Amino acid sequence: MKPPAFDLVRAESLEEALATLAEAGDDARILAGGQSLGPMLNMRLAQPEVVVDIGGIPGLSRIEWADGALMLTAGVTQAAVLADPHLAERQPLLAEAMPWIGHVQTRARGTVCGSLANADPAAELPLLLAMMGGAAIMRSAKGQRGVPARGFFQGMFETALQPDEMLYAVRFDPLPDGAGVAFREVAERHGDFAILAAAAIADKEVVRLGLGGVADRPVVAQFKGMTPKKAPDALAELSRRLDPRGDPKASAEYRRRLIRTVGLEVVLKAMERRDAV
Repeated sequence: MKPPAFDLVRAESLEEALATLAEAGDDARILAGGQSLGPMLNMRLAQPEVVVDIGGIPGLSRIEWADGALMLTAGVTQAAVLADPHLAERQPLLAEAMPWIGHVQTRARGTVCGSLANADPAAELPLLLAMMGGAAIMRSAKGQRGVPARGFFQGMFETALQPDEMLYAVRFDPLPDGAGVAFREVAERHGDFAILAAAAIADKEVVRLGLGGVADRPVVAQFKGMTPKKAPDALAELSRRLDPRGDPKASAEYRRRLIRTVGLEVVLKAMERRDAV
């Protein structure tokens, strides 16, 4: 299929992009890397009257570190983050998880903020932001505001973004000192959206487990006093408490089984890495 007709605005400045959003509102969509919006246009899942291309705006591809926190502006590609020489040391969960996102070709074009703004519940980056904490930074012609990471995702393909706002930047919080991390996902093929994605962060006090692909937004559970002996029962209880969705790729019961097995695997791996520090 081909997309319906729309007006394309190649914004030359942030101000021009925001002014266009202010004028068009719900009828406008932002184009950055195009790896989410492009297929949605072709399948006519999105039918905007105006597409605002921000790819030519200077200064929108900044990667900034501050005390372990990572800030990325709207034009930063997933490939650029993976290539950052500090990533593995300062943000090992991102370093471990991001090779699971799409393929080399899509990561070269797809932006981090674009994936977050799309808010697909089976995508890895929304899960990582919800797990790690941080903030989404939105801008409009009226000004700037921030929303905590877990409050940004509000449902399937739904975020806290208002029609006149763009996701200008995102900040990933630093990991707790001495934390261990792990990530794994199950998909039909590597690079496909996850049937289930699981990320774990284990520090001295709490073990956090994040799950993607099981609900309309990322799910984050916390366990205090977790030990390897307690972990199987804790994951079994979590799988009973959650109500994972079923779809043509996997039944709800299969996802419950993955929570018990893959969830347990990443929790144990994160605790093992924590204890090895």
